[in-house]
Amino acid sequence: MGKERLEVAAATAGLAIYLIVGMPIVVVELSGDAAVEPVTRGPFWLWLVCYAGFLVAFVATAVAGTRGHRAGVVSCALLTTACGAGIVLLSGNRGVTPILLVFAAAIAAQYASARLAVGIVAGNTVVVAAAGLWHGVGPLDLLLSTFLYAVLQVLYLFTTWAGQREQEANERLAVAHTELRSATALLAESSQAQERLRIARELHDVLGHKLSALALQLETASHRVSGAAGADVERARLLAKELLSDVRSTVGELRSRPPELRAALETVVRDLPRPRGHLTVADDVEVDEQRITALVRCAQEVVTNAIRHADADNLWLDVRSRADGGVVLRARDDGRGASVLRLGHGLTGLTERAEQLGGSVTFDGREGFVVELELPPAAIPVAAP
Repeated sequence: MGKERLEVAAATAGLAIYLIVGMPIVVVELSGDAAVEPVTRGPFWLWLVCYAGFLVAFVATAVAGTRGHRAGVVSCALLTTACGAGIVLLSGNRGVTPILLVFAAAIAAQYASARLAVGIVAGNTVVVAAAGLWHGVGPLDLLLSTFLYAVLQVLYLFTTWAGQREQEANERLAVAHTELRSATALLAESSQAQERLRIARELHDVLGHKLSALALQLETASHRVSGAAGADVERARLLAKELLSDVRSTVGELRSRPPELRAALETVVRDLPRPRGHLTVADDVEVDEQRITALVRCAQEVVTNAIRHADADNLWLDVRSRADGGVVLRARDDGRGASVLRLGHGLTGLTERAEQLGGSVTFDGREGFVVELELPPAAIPVAAP
């Protein structure tokens, strides 16, 4: 089951428990049986306000936490706890309304600081004990109920924190894996480029020189013989010159062959567990070693940012050429984006790398997170004869 389905299932189960806990009190009140025996220890409308406010504050805490609004998380978590306390204190000795306090502790553990979460658990435990004392619960039942809900809250705390630590460890592993893949791609491309240059030098220095000498010897021989033998020597001389020209052409191609950009980027984004990578590279894109390094490092930083901060399911990378021969890499994810952009060391380094090559980088966090890197065309190397 995917993450989205798990979240939907968890939200549905939580809403069902919320309704099961509170709806009996609402039904009894609306049915008129409350006239005989009140279902709340205070005004029903006040209980209803706390009940509705709990759901609103709970959802607001999750939304603020997902968007990274720390101040909103603190205020909404405290409001959730306050509404939960009101529900428990006003409900009398009815049902299992203290289970809502466990929900308040769980949402605090998920998005608030550890200190605030522990404080909420302690406050909820005091509320459960106070509600039991207020409603005349026996000492043994009071002790058991207080202990039970305290244990449930602590269990949620440690379970949530353990899950967060595991997620952080997986993110660090994914980031390290991405960095390793990037280094591997650049090393492989550098090794291939060096091997091509070595082969080109060998062809030029060994085979090229010997073919040049052979062509000169055949030209000399063509002046010393005549008749049918002279024609054969002339044909051999022409073949040697053609072969020498082919060797020089091959040497030039080896020296000027562009790096394999598509393969390098595929190495970076391949087999990402989350977000899922989608790579598109136009067929007419050609870059030199400096630009392939910038593009691979850009892809690495984008993937790392998506893993650590975006909470995205998909990441799209599109590389295309400009009309002037430059290249553009546009990366976009479907994560939560950022209302205020704060460039860390990675994105700042990416900007500096682009500016060194005469290019530029733009960022947009309004819908997901978008990075667009533009690099000018590379100088075309001229192969030596």
